[in-house]
Amino acid sequence: MPGAPRIAFVHSLALDRSVWSPVAAALAGRAEMVAYDCRGHGRSGRPAGPYTTDQFGDDLADLLDHLGWADTVVAGCSMGGCVAQAFAAGHPGRTRGALLVDTTAWYGPTAPDDWAKRAAAARTKGLASLIPFQLTRWFGDAFRTAQPDLMARLAEVFTANDIDCYEATCTMLGRTDLRGSAPSIPRPAAVLVGEDDGATPPEMARELARLIGDGPATVVPGTRHLTPLENPGAVVGALTALLGRTAAGEAVGESA
Repeated sequence: MPGAPRIAFVHSLALDRSVWSPVAAALAGRAEMVAYDCRGHGRSGRPAGPYTTDQFGDDLADLLDHLGWADTVVAGCSMGGCVAQAFAAGHPGRTRGALLVDTTAWYGPTAPDDWAKRAAAARTKGLASLIPFQLTRWFGDAFRTAQPDLMARLAEVFTANDIDCYEATCTMLGRTDLRGSAPSIPRPAAVLVGEDDGATPPEMARELARLIGDGPATVVPGTRHLTPLENPGAVVGALTALLGRTAAGEAVGESA
């Protein structure tokens, strides 16, 4: 699709590129898109840690090189939103825009301990023991009840993770503090969050949007932590608006 916008999708912790499948399907024919599995996840390699968000952001830059893409709009959810922030701040010349969904620049002062406890529970009790907590955290009650096949598939993806990679990624998120680089994220940049997100609640999204300085966060009613799956229409709308702003910026630049 010559001239079509390009979008790279980055998924959340311990899941895979399928987090973005409904959004990508809705945008089919309107953009070139790539959704990929981050290192240590899905079908990608499982190198030993430690991991950093800068490293994950550089992985995306390497993927763009492989695809022959000079730049992209980057959309990230949860962990993927942290990766998208790191990519955008570290590779501003390759960032046409950023959509940051259900994410944060910093998980707070207790984050290292909180994430270490989650990794320890997975190691001692098994990843399967976390499934009830994860599904409830990711989705509202009505959505979970209505989507049993999706819940089963996500549980399968989650429990297939390598425990060492999971622990390394949890440690990465616990140490993540992107507040200093957030103001350097190229515009347009938009922040979207589920109204009922308990993992990265709306106040975190509002702070991230404030740091970036490109408009307020958008809060999606009746949605928890994986908005691309629970409410893909809201994400498609946000991406469409972001692409419109990107195109308008290009037109202004060309006329200048």
